[in-house]
Amino acid sequence: MRLRLVEDIRAIKRNDPASRGLDFLLYPCLHAMFNHRLIAHPLYRCRLFFLSRFFSQLSRFFTGIEIHPGATIDGGFFIDHGMGVVIGETARIGPNCVLFQGVTLGGTGKQKGKRHPSLGANVLVGTNATLLGPIEVGDNAKIGAETVVINRDIPANCTVVGTPGRIVRLNGRRVEPPEPLPLSGYRQSEKQTESEWEANYADNLLDDTAGSP
Repeated sequence: MRLRLVEDIRAIKRNDPASRGLDFLLYPCLHAMFNHRLIAHPLYRCRLFFLSRFFSQLSRFFTGIEIHPGATIDGGFFIDHGMGVVIGETARIGPNCVLFQGVTLGGTGKQKGKRHPSLGANVLVGTNATLLGPIEVGDNAKIGAETVVINRDIPANCTVVGTPGRIVRLNGRRVEPPEPLPLSGYRQSEKQTESEWEANYADNLLDDTAGSP
């Protein structure tokens, strides 16, 4: 955890040219990560859920950054400005990721288990972008400001913009016209279940109709 905090400090220096001298100590991102890595997340892993949420909400009050204590975040994480960022319980964030203010890594409903996004390494998420559902974001992906992605995976080495998000660059080449994102694995299984339910319902309806006098 301490090593990851050192990587977080290096991420501030690497990603923000305005950082000079010891002013990294004033960054709300660093305060939020100090609380998450050393207090809230360890308490959550010990199943002390009330205490972990208490400290995460305390951090939210002082920094404007809401990180659920269950979220897993690798080192080198940086949130520029930070205000309004929301990171859900089952979110996973890989090494050296950057989020700007107003980003939401949230869920789409009340389903159990994995329900928040997973970010690979070196992912950049722009201001006020919204990522919802148990989606996978590949390494080196860039997500533009105000982009909305719901239940769709984002391939590695691509740039995604728009509402809904579409791929405009892939492996360094412009994509014209922009391509839609593939459905997430979770959404594919959900749609298959819905199709099976509809087919069973139709079969039962036909059987009832056939059996009527």
